[in-house]
Amino acid sequence: MASYEAIAAAGQAIIGLLGDACPKPEFEGARFSLYQIKDFLSPMEEGVSLFLYRIAVNGSRRNLPPTTGADGRRYRPPLPLDLHYMLTAWGKTAEKQLLLLGWAIRMLQDVPVLHASMLNDYAADAETFRPGETIEIILDPLNLQDMSNLATLTKLNPPLSVTYVVRMVSVESKVALVEGEAVQTREFDLGKVRA
Repeated sequence: MASYEAIAAAGQAIIGLLGDACPKPEFEGARFSLYQIKDFLSPMEEGVSLFLYRIAVNGSRRNLPPTTGADGRRYRPPLPLDLHYMLTAWGKTAEKQLLLLGWAIRMLQDVPVLHASMLNDYAADAETFRPGETIEIILDPLNLQDMSNLATLTKLNPPLSVTYVVRMVSVESKVALVEGEAVQTREFDLGKVRA
């Protein structure tokens, strides 16, 4: 299970994957950045931004069992999260914007699963994800009303964007479960009356 840094690492990995795979010289000046709401007020000239607009608990894996650490102690169950992103293409011309968006969509469709080694390459801590962990990137279009709500949030006319959900980012707990001591003896005193 990943540490709390997994949320940041997932976004960094997606933007890093796109930046590293960007075709040159076609998109030579393109930038690839994580965005906050304030960044939409003065966006980049050319490139791709990734904006995390919603975090939800994964409904299908909500109740995970406790985990056992390397030290043999049991810890509280991990929290399985779905991260909802808006990927936006920015360009000096409409054609460049469409080309960038088309390329980015195709790239994420070609690499829909990111493994721990790739995720940790872009993370601040090289051990954010354990070996064998993965996240899944799924194109998840919004309906018109939700897209309008998101545009209101970013204070823009809807930018040329697509939305994705990154599924099953499990954030592990560092809180150990308190367990009673193991039973040493059994007493069978059924039928005895205590005074």
